Amino acid sequence: MSSELDRERAYVGTLYSRLDELKADARRRLETVRRETVGGNHQSRSERDAYARLYEDTIAQLGAVDERLAFGRLELEHPDELGQSGDPDAPAGDGGGGRYRYIGRIGLRDRVHHPILLDWRVPGAAAFYQATAATPQGVRARRHLTLDGRTVTRLEDEVFDPDLLDRDDVQLQGEGALMAALTAQRTGRMTDIVATIQAEQDRIIRAGLDGVLVVQGGPGTGKTAVALHRAAYLLYSHRERLRGSGVLVVGPSRSFLRYIEQVLPSLGESGVVLSSLGGLYPGLETQLDDAPATAAVKGRAEMADLIRRAVRSRQIRPTEATTIDINGERLVVHPDLIGDAMRRAQERSKPHNEGRVTFNKAALSALTRLLVAQMREHGTTVDESDEAVLREDIRQSYDVRVLLNTAWMPLSAEKLVEDLFARPNWLASLTPRWSPAERALLQRPRGSEFTISDVPLLDEAAELLGEFQAGVDPDKLARKQQRKRDIENAERAIENMGVEGMVSAEQIAGGFAERAASMTTAERAAGDRTWAFGHVVVDEAQELSPMQWRLLSRRCPLRSFTVVGDIAQASSPGSATSWDRALQSLLGRRRRGTEAPTSAPWTLEELTVNYRTPTQIVEYAERIAVASGLHVTPSRSVRSSEWPVREVTGASSRDDFVRATVEAVRADRAIDSDGTLAVIAPAQAVGALVDALAEAFPGLVAAGTSSLTRPVSVLSPATSKGLEFDSVVVVDPERIRTGSERGNASLYVAMTRPTQRLTLVG
Repeated sequence: MSSELDRERAYVGTLYSRLDELKADARRRLETVRRETVGGNHQSRSERDAYARLYEDTIAQLGAVDERLAFGRLELEHPDELGQSGDPDAPAGDGGGGRYRYIGRIGLRDRVHHPILLDWRVPGAAAFYQATAATPQGVRARRHLTLDGRTVTRLEDEVFDPDLLDRDDVQLQGEGALMAALTAQRTGRMTDIVATIQAEQDRIIRAGLDGVLVVQGGPGTGKTAVALHRAAYLLYSHRERLRGSGVLVVGPSRSFLRYIEQVLPSLGESGVVLSSLGGLYPGLETQLDDAPATAAVKGRAEMADLIRRAVRSRQIRPTEATTIDINGERLVVHPDLIGDAMRRAQERSKPHNEGRVTFNKAALSALTRLLVAQMREHGTTVDESDEAVLREDIRQSYDVRVLLNTAWMPLSAEKLVEDLFARPNWLASLTPRWSPAERALLQRPRGSEFTISDVPLLDEAAELLGEFQAGVDPDKLARKQQRKRDIENAERAIENMGVEGMVSAEQIAGGFAERAASMTTAERAAGDRTWAFGHVVVDEAQELSPMQWRLLSRRCPLRSFTVVGDIAQASSPGSATSWDRALQSLLGRRRRGTEAPTSAPWTLEELTVNYRTPTQIVEYAERIAVASGLHVTPSRSVRSSEWPVREVTGASSRDDFVRATVEAVRADRAIDSDGTLAVIAPAQAVGALVDALAEAFPGLVAAGTSSLTRPVSVLSPATSKGLEFDSVVVVDPERIRTGSERGNASLYVAMTRPTQRLTLVG
C-alpha cells in the first residue's frame, strides 16, 4: 500500500509541477504585455488589453483548479482503447500513454505536448464515470484518488477484470469516495462532484446541445450539480459555438447564486453569466417580491398582451383638427394627416421607439407638403430649395414637437410599467374583462421599487419599445458610459492618493484599458438585454411563471436549454403543475405525442437516487408530502444517518416557538459545533428568530444573502430553495404548510435541505 501510495503521490506531484510552470509562464507573458508601450493608438491598446485578458483568464483558470487537480485513474485493457495517443509500452503511471489514463479538472500536456492529464469532459474520460463490470468499456480498473491539498492521502480501486484481484497494487475499498463526499461537512458553498459523478448523472451531463433537456428529480438527487457540470461540459465540447454567445445560468435567488458561484470556476470555466430571476433585466437587481396574489397576476401569460396594448395605446390619433404656427404661418392639421403617418409607421412593425422615427419622418413630409401648398395658394413662390428650409422650420417648431409627441411619445420600459400601475383609469381601459379586485392588486404609486415579478414585464415592454433613444449606436453608447465611469474612478483615485493638481482624471482615464474592447463575453452579455445566449441553464425551473419563461425564450432564440427542477417542490404563485404546462411559454406548444406538436422538442430525464438526504429524512418528508396531496418523484437514498428525525412539540405562542427554536439549535450544535445549520421558518417569523438566535449564539447567526457565510442561517422556505446544510431546524411547519396556496410544497422543500439531521419545532 505504501509503495503504491508513494507512486501516486509522485505522479500527482509532477502534475502540480506542470501546473505551476504553466501559471508562471502565463504570469511572465502578462507582465510582458503590460510593459508594452503602445502609445495612444486605440487599436493597439485594444490588442494589448485582449492579450492581457487572455493571460489573466488563463491564470484565473489554472488557479481555480488547484484543489483536487487529479482525482482518478483508468487502467486500460488496450492502451489506445480510449482514443488517446501514447506509447503502449510506456511505464506505468505515465498518464498519457501506456496502460494508464489520469483524469482531472483540466487537461495537461508536458513540455513536448504529450498528454499527462485528461480533462474530465473529453470523450476518453467518459469511461471513468460510465464503466461497470458488465460494460467495462475497455477499462480493467478504475482508481479514485483522494487529495488533501496537493498530497494523495487515499486510494480506492474498482476492478472490472478478475485477473487483477490478486495483484498487490490494487486497493479495494468499495464506494468510499462517493460516501466520503456525501457525508462531508457542508461549508455554505456548493462544491463540484466531478470526482464522483454517477453513471445516470454523466449521461445527462454529456447530452447534446440542441433542444430542451428537462432534468426532473426529487430533493438531493444532484440536479443542480448535474446542471452546472453540464454547463462546463457544453462550454468545453462546443467551444466554437458557445465562445461568442456564452451560457446563462439562472437561479431562484441571490443566496442560491452565492452558494453555487465557485463550482464552475473549479471546473475550469469562468465565462458564464450567473443571474437570479431578479437580475435578468440589465441595470436592475432586485430581491423584492410582491404578495403572492399580485405575483400570480403579474406572472400570467396574458400580461404580455396587456403590455402590448399599453404600448399601442401610447400611439394616439388626434380626434380633431389642430392649428399650429410655423413662423407666423397658421396651419390647420387634420387628424387624417397624423393617422396616415401613424399607419405607415405601424405597417413596418418596428418597436415603438424605432417606429416613432418613421412616424416623424412621414408626418414632417406631410406637414411640409401641406405648408408648401398653403403658401402657394397665398401667392408665395416656393422652389425645392425652399422646401428643405421649410421642412427644417417645421421640425424645429414648438407646436409641431407638441403635436408629434402627443401622438407618439418616446417611452422607456420603466416609465411604461410605472405608469401602468400608477394610473388606475388607464389600466381599467386596457383590461375591460378584469375584475376590480384583479386591477387593485397591480396598483401602486409612482416611485415604488420594481419587484422580481416586474422584471419580465420590463423586459416585455423593452422588447416592444426598442431603444429608448432610437438610432444610438449601442457600442458607442457603451464606450461613452465606460469613459464616464473611468473618469469618475480616476477622480476618486486622485482624491484618495492626495495628488490633486499633479494629474488630471482625464489623463488617468486615457491610460486605462479600453474596457469595451477587452470585456469578456460574459461581461458583455450580462449588460445587454438583447444578447442571445448559446445555451441557458434554469435551476428550480418549476417556480417560473409564464412571463419569466417568455423572457428566457428571448435570451436564447435557438431554444437550447437545460431545465432543472422538481414539480413537487413548486411553491411560487405562478409556477406550473406539469412540465408540459411550464414549457408552453418557452416552446409555444406542447411536447410531441400530447395535444399538439411543439415548435422545438424537449426531452425528459429523471434522477431517482438521492445522494444528499439520509433515508430516514427522505421517508419522513415524502410521507408528509404525499399525505398533503403532493405528487412527489420517489427517490432512493444511498445512505442513512445515525440521527432519527426529531420532533419538538408543545409550542403555542410566538415566544414559545422562539424559545423552543433556540433550544433546538443549542441541542444540534452540541452534536456538531462545526457544521452548517439552517433554521427555516415562515417569512414573517425570520426577524424575531434572527434576533433571538444572534443573542444566544453571538457571531454565528445571519439571515438573507449573507447567511451562508455563518454557521447558522435563518431562512424562509423560498430562500432555502436549492441549498443544503448539515442540519435543519424547521420552525412551525403547520404555519408553513397553511400559509400559502402551495404551502405543502414549501414545507417539503424545507424538510429536504439537510444532509444529516432534521428537527421540527411545532
